[in-house]
Amino acid sequence: MNAIVLWLAALSFSCSEKVEYVTHQGFAEGTTYKVTYAPAAAGESYEEDIVQVLQRFSESLSTYLPTSLISRINQNVPDVEIDDYFRTVFVKSAEVNRASSGAFDITIAPIVNLWGFGFTSGTPDIAPAKIDSLLQFVGMDKIRIVGNKVVKDNPGVMLDVNAIAKGYSVDVVADFLKSKGCKNYLVEIGGEIVARGVNASGHPWRVGIDRPADHAVPGQDLQAVVALDNKALATSGNYRRFFEKDGVKYAHTIDVKTGYPVSHNLLSVTIVAADCITADAWATVCMVVGLDKTMALLADHPELEALLIYSDQQGNYQIHVTKGLESAVSR
Repeated sequence: MNAIVLWLAALSFSCSEKVEYVTHQGFAEGTTYKVTYAPAAAGESYEEDIVQVLQRFSESLSTYLPTSLISRINQNVPDVEIDDYFRTVFVKSAEVNRASSGAFDITIAPIVNLWGFGFTSGTPDIAPAKIDSLLQFVGMDKIRIVGNKVVKDNPGVMLDVNAIAKGYSVDVVADFLKSKGCKNYLVEIGGEIVARGVNASGHPWRVGIDRPADHAVPGQDLQAVVALDNKALATSGNYRRFFEKDGVKYAHTIDVKTGYPVSHNLLSVTIVAADCITADAWATVCMVVGLDKTMALLADHPELEALLIYSDQQGNYQIHVTKGLESAVSR
């Protein structure tokens, strides 16, 4: 979790609707979730519905669930038909893959597993020859959807959608609340967020961005606060998931072109976009390509706003905020 919601007066009454806000929280997708909303009618609760929505989502896209749809595709189980969740993530992944010149690639699963950051367990096996042997299975051109089925060029091709699925799950829950007539709500799953309307105090939802210090406790030391006005937000960073070996730090973000973890001065990327599936995917792209290429990408994609935290030559934290987000950020 990289972003912290500042839950202000979450159980008080909205001045505009006179409806008590409801909060549910729990565990899903290997992380925590928290959903706060003003129901369309006083006294309504959608807790059980939200749990069921998240369960169905996991049954489709969780690589940690052996019986999920994506796990069966990875296992090359014959005649597996995809669902709408899988199709949406696959199509969006292919879109971002093209727009990022291949920096975002969900076929990275064999390499991610090799480094110990994926859905298989075991000690990282980082021999160069092993990495080179697995790179032959990486590339979005090696897999496609034909009708309702996935076709691979090689059975060794596997998918890891963890860099986009969590954001999409936030959109799915947010869409559910919208379908129930809710206008004011915030959905947060593992730090990825969709905010609509206002909080219970009648103000825009506010989200704290952690200072990217190794092993930092979420919410303990904030670098900035972002006010979200009907937007989605996702943050990616390498300061929580990494390991050290022989004095070298290996981060969980993998460069698909080399098969090795990235190493650069971009520490944390927060992307604000219209939906969370987009924000999540592009936050990962930025962490892959580094600061300079991220600045160029943001210039080419005005639909994205960003807050970047990086280290300067002296090792001090620096922040860059895109122009469209400046008025929403406080430090």
